Amino acid sequence: MRLLVRIVVLLAALAAIAAAGMYLHLRRSLPVLEGDQLAGMITDRDIVVRAIAQGKDPRGMPVREVASRELVTVNADDDLSNALEKMESQQVRRLPVVDEENRLVGVLAQADVALEVKEKAVGEMVEEISKSPTGPRL
Repeated sequence: MRLLVRIVVLLAALAAIAAAGMYLHLRRSLPVLEGDQLAGMITDRDIVVRAIAQGKDPRGMPVREVASRELVTVNADDDLSNALEKMESQQVRRLPVVDEENRLVGVLAQADVALEVKEKAVGEMVEEISKSPTGPRL
């Protein structure tokens, strides 16, 4: 995948949730690394569901305690059609892009794809990704 991949902010697994909060208003999700390996992704929803709703104080908690660890990723060598199929089937708007050793290369976002591909295909992709989930998502 040679285009549409970028990283704005990375978080170490031990970084405080407060640090994530400073950047989540810019990006909807942030990659979490343990060493040089992708360990998870964190969203504002993760903080609410796994910390605040549980009565925990997120200010001093490390992001690894609330980050999503079951990730859908694509390989850096995959083609865009494979990535789009994963976005549709898994109903995700952002896909971490990793190399063969699970090191983060970047993030492919639905919005970035929309800027690059034909209008009709984008509309269909957005519709599929935005469908209501069929099961619980935690």
